[in-house]
Amino acid sequence: MTVAAQMLATYPKDLGGVDRDALTACIEACVECAQACTACADACLSEDMVAELRTCIRTNLDCADVCEATGRVLSRHTGYDANLTRAVLEACAAACRACGDECGRHAEMHEHCRICAEACRRCEQACRALIDALG
Repeated sequence: MTVAAQMLATYPKDLGGVDRDALTACIEACVECAQACTACADACLSEDMVAELRTCIRTNLDCADVCEATGRVLSRHTGYDANLTRAVLEACAAACRACGDECGRHAEMHEHCRICAEACRRCEQACRALIDALG
């Protein structure tokens, strides 16, 4: 059992009918994507053609920040605000789509971009799944 799953399982109050599996998957995808985007941005900075990767680096860093914030918001349940949660999830899905697309453009040349694009796509899907589960 992952730490996110353990923390959700030990929450002392009812989660209000939220799908625990979808919530856990989304928190974990956000954390994973933030790490991948941070590492990809750093790898891009180490490439000889760094100037051509400027947009990729910026998109990576933006996506990492949004994913980190989303993972933190999803980890808090006291005083839950469904409208805020949906807005954060939509923003995260949009950031992941943009970053996945940008990294995808460089994936054939840079393996780190391919890996990052895949993480972004998984996170976008997890955000969309949780949005659907919220109703």
